[in-house]
Amino acid sequence: MALMRVDFHSEVLGLGTSMTVILPQHTSSQVGMSGAAPQGDPPVLYLLHGLSDDDTIWLRRTSIERYVAPLGLAVVMPQVGRSFYSDEEHGNRYWTFLTDELPRLCHGFFRLSARREDTFVAGLSMGGYGALKWALRDPGRFAAAASLSGALDVATRRHHPTAPLDPGVWHTVFGDRPVTGTDDDTLALLDAAAGADLPALRVACGTEDFLYEDNLTFVTAARERGVPLTVDFSPGAHDWAYWDAKIQDVLAWLPLRAGG
Repeated sequence: MALMRVDFHSEVLGLGTSMTVILPQHTSSQVGMSGAAPQGDPPVLYLLHGLSDDDTIWLRRTSIERYVAPLGLAVVMPQVGRSFYSDEEHGNRYWTFLTDELPRLCHGFFRLSARREDTFVAGLSMGGYGALKWALRDPGRFAAAASLSGALDVATRRHHPTAPLDPGVWHTVFGDRPVTGTDDDTLALLDAAAGADLPALRVACGTEDFLYEDNLTFVTAARERGVPLTVDFSPGAHDWAYWDAKIQDVLAWLPLRAGG
């Protein structure tokens, strides 16, 4: 694998930012692991971070580089601050950056497949919300999307009785506007998605996680609307022990084409 931290200028954000990228490499002489690479342009997984983290966190807290080495899969991990992958009401345009500028830059910087069947997105917590929001708003881009411990009912987080979202974060991202029924509401996006040609969807959450109720709400809403998805509810908390294990399940579930 080739691992790089890419520092670059974003025209959308109007500032310098970073992403961490893993690129596949065919190897046979490494001790303890081997690497695979497809003959053509490799498939790509956009892997999104949570509220308190940045683009380096998946690499620091899991063995994601080792997990993807035999798969021939590129991984792009962008940095979006505490934006909830949204065009912030009182901040910056992170949704536009993520969904428009970032893919264009990545395809300019690297050899990556542009085929829908080779493009995937996943994330944890805030990133799980971002992954499913992206997949539901732009379903033709992805073959699969997965959420781990996602904040999938974000509209309830502002005044949640046990785990409310920080008021400063809410004000920056959403301002005073309602989230319910908008394109930032994953439950509302399910209404528009019902019957569409959706990517494969996966929702995983630990039963001891404070976001478990949000995930139950999302899964129930999806099933009521006939939106198919794979559900993985099992013991676990909102922590890296859970996410390190579950990202391996996600990688095994991705519909990677044989031979790239």
